[in-house]
Parts: sequence; C-alpha cells; structure tokens
Amino acid sequence: MNLGMIRYVLGLVMMFEGAFLSLPCIVALIYNEGEGVSFFVMMVVCLLFGFLLRWKKPRNSAFYVKEGFVTVAASWIIMSFFGGLPFVLNGDIPSVVDAMFETVSGFTTTGSSILSDVEALARCSLFWRSFTHWIGGMGVFVFVLAVMPLTGGQNIHLMRAESPGPSVGKLVPKLRTTSMILYKIYIAMSVIMVGFLLAGKMPLFDSLLLMFGSAGTGGFSILNTGCATYSPYVQYVIAIFMMLFGINFNVYYFLLIRKIKEAVKYEELRYYLLFIGAAVLLIAINIHNTFNSLEPAFRHAFFQVSSIITTTGYSSIDFNYWPEFSRVILILLMFSGACAGSTGGGIKVSRLIMMLKTVKKELLSYAHPRTVRKVKFNGRVVEHEVIRGMNVYFVAYCFILMFSILIISLDDFDFVTNFTAVTATLNNIGPGLGVVGPTGNFGMYSDLSKIVMVFDMLAGRLEIFPMLVLLSPYTWKGVKFRRRQKTVGQKA
Repeated sequence: MNLGMIRYVLGLVMMFEGAFLSLPCIVALIYNEGEGVSFFVMMVVCLLFGFLLRWKKPRNSAFYVKEGFVTVAASWIIMSFFGGLPFVLNGDIPSVVDAMFETVSGFTTTGSSILSDVEALARCSLFWRSFTHWIGGMGVFVFVLAVMPLTGGQNIHLMRAESPGPSVGKLVPKLRTTSMILYKIYIAMSVIMVGFLLAGKMPLFDSLLLMFGSAGTGGFSILNTGCATYSPYVQYVIAIFMMLFGINFNVYYFLLIRKIKEAVKYEELRYYLLFIGAAVLLIAINIHNTFNSLEPAFRHAFFQVSSIITTTGYSSIDFNYWPEFSRVILILLMFSGACAGSTGGGIKVSRLIMMLKTVKKELLSYAHPRTVRKVKFNGRVVEHEVIRGMNVYFVAYCFILMFSILIISLDDFDFVTNFTAVTATLNNIGPGLGVVGPTGNFGMYSDLSKIVMVFDMLAGRLEIFPMLVLLSPYTWKGVKFRRRQKTVGQKA
C-alpha cells in the first residue's frame, strides 16, 4: 500500500476543508457573531495539518483500488471530525460524539440531527451545518479533482470509491474534465434554485441554506418546524428541485450536448419518475380525507415522496400521523433511493431494476435451460462483474442493517423507531418514524448507538466497501508484511 500517497491526499483534503471553513467565518463577520472564532481556529488547524501532511511529496504516485478506498474512507472520517470541532468549541454541541454525529450527517447528506432547537444556533453555525450538505452531495473528491487534479493517472479509484451507484464512468476521456462538467451542472442548478426561492420572497441567507440541503439532498432544516411553515410556492420549489437533483447527472450532460433522445431513453430515469408518480398518486388518494381539498394532499404527498426517495429528509408535515399504507410506501422509498450518479443516497433505482432483471433472468433459465440470456440496462449488456458487485453489496447491506438494529436496540426504544433510525442513517435519509420522526431527533440515543449510526451514515454514503476496506484487518496485514519483508531484506 502506498502510505505516502495516502498521506499526501489526506493533507490535500485537510487544506480544502480549511478553505471551506473560511465561509462560516465570513458569515460570522457579516452578522457580528463571536461564534465565528471557533471556525477560524479550526480553519487554521486544518490548513496547518494539511500543510504538514503535504510537506513532502511521495516519490511513488501510483494509486490503486485499495489505496483509493482507504483514502476516501479516512478522508471522510477526518473531515467530519475536524468539521464538528467548531460546534464543540463554541458550545453549540458540547459533546464530541454528538458533534461528530451532526457533522457526519451533514457531509453524508443524511440530515439526521441530535439537535432539538436548531433556531438557537448562530447563523455561522447554521451555515456550516448546511454547507456540508452541498460539498458532500456531489462529493469531496469530485470537487478536489475538478479544482486540483492529482497526479498518477489512477484518480478514477478515488472517484469510484466516492460516487454513488453500482458503477462509475467518465463522461469524457479526461477525469478532470468530467469532474468540472459535473460541478458546473451542480452549481448552475444550485444558482437557479436560489433564484426561484428569492422570487418567493425568501431571504438570501435562508434561500442559500435551503438550496444547500436540497441540492446535496441533505435536509438539515433551519427552522424547528422544518419546511411546514413555508408557503405552498416554496414547498413546490423545494420538492421539484429535490426531484431534479435525484436524477443521474449524465442525463443533464446528454441534454447539454443535445443528445435529447439518449436522455429521454435513459432507463433509470423512466423508472425513477414512475416510482415518484405512483407513490404520489397512492399517498394523495390515501390522505386526501385529512385535508379540505385535493391540492394540499397532492402537495404534501409530492413533497414527502420527493424528499424520501431522494434521501433529502425535509418534511412539510408530520407524516407520523399518516395512515399506515402511506407510511409503508415512504419506508419502501427509503430503500429505493434516487438515481445512480446523483446526489441522492439509498440502494439506487438502477440497482433495484438490475436486481429484478437478474431474478427474471434466473426464472427464465429454469423454464428454458438452454437459452442464453443477458441482463440489459440502458440498452447495454450488464457485465458480470457489476452483477457480482451488486450481489455482494446487497449481502453486506443486509448484514450491516441487521447488526446495527441489534446494537441500538440496547437503548430499549420500540422496533419502529430503531428500524427506521438505522434505515434512515444507512440510506442517508434523515428522519424516520416513531421517536425519530419529522418532529423528533436522534439525541436520546446513547453514544454507542450514535457511533454505530455514524458508521452507517458513512457506509451508506460511500457505498459500504470503502468503510469495510478501511476497517478490514486484511488491508493492514499486507502493509505490515511488506515492512517486515523490507526489514529482513535489509538485514540480509
């Protein structure tokens, strides 16, 4: 393993985080808030650590799958730890575990919170808390590679470890160009959303923070009431853009280069919109008796479906009180997630469809054993390696889900609360049902349970395997073996 290159990249990430921390410092200066000192201190610390880690550039810049997975997983942990310390220093979140939970929830675009009164936070704290969504939504390394590409020619391993979906590819031959295209689309859509929110007479600060949560599909609210008190216009804007940010960015690229037919024929997009349309229709019919007219029933159904399937987690109403049928639909959408290559989390629509097609293929093989069939998706044959990866991913996902529920059950909350808490964190959704519903929070869980859910959030955002590779003893056994081997050779 190339430890020198891992160190070098970690230093680069730390320096970028230091640069990001300058933004809440500016907000603190604008609003004359003393809490900004904590962000300034951590900005200096991150820049210093980053500089020290990058002091000496490694001679060997080779970067492979294992290094990529370890680097990405370690970067997100370190970034979340240092990003949470300002909350501890300024007293907003005194507990280190709670601050780590909140920041991991931000960077992973989960939106689960331990805070019961978010309105008590300073504006600079609110800004940083929501800004983590925007950075984490597209991916830290996608940003790094777009601004300052690394050398070595193996940077695809970093992007593969961080990008959501069963497979990752380049829009164009050069990875840096791909990263720049993705961020240009991301920034353009973010600016457009802010414009629509401003048109609804929302203040600029609130518009920016709501955009951060919607674009990154994070869902940190800036009001204790969530999005319930906003006007119908604002709720529709948020719901529409949540849905748009849950679409594979490849579709937008095809539209930009005027390949409209390829964009329209994108199979994952059709199923994604089908899931949304069917869920909205069923829920709206199921809850229409609780409203005076059809419009609010449709609006709240559309808002919550868009929020849950994209794993954003915003809430316009307390759906804890919805009929069981509607709540079950929302739980199913928690597992579905958005499209691959979007800012959304969850299992992903593409995985679900390919899994169903694999089941269909196996059933047909029993009926017609001699027939050779291939799984096709988006008009192309799915490689066996991708299918194998999906199967392994799903097995690992199920085991993590079960063990996480088992461990947090030690806190003795009801099954619905525990099940949806793990589901919400592992799928990067935010709110669950029961005690962790839209009006609740995760603050009542023990530190052990919070640490488990921190792992779940990171594993869910990074597609499980980078975290497993980082924690696997086999990863580090190899490193020790090589060191011993080198020592023996030197003695000889």
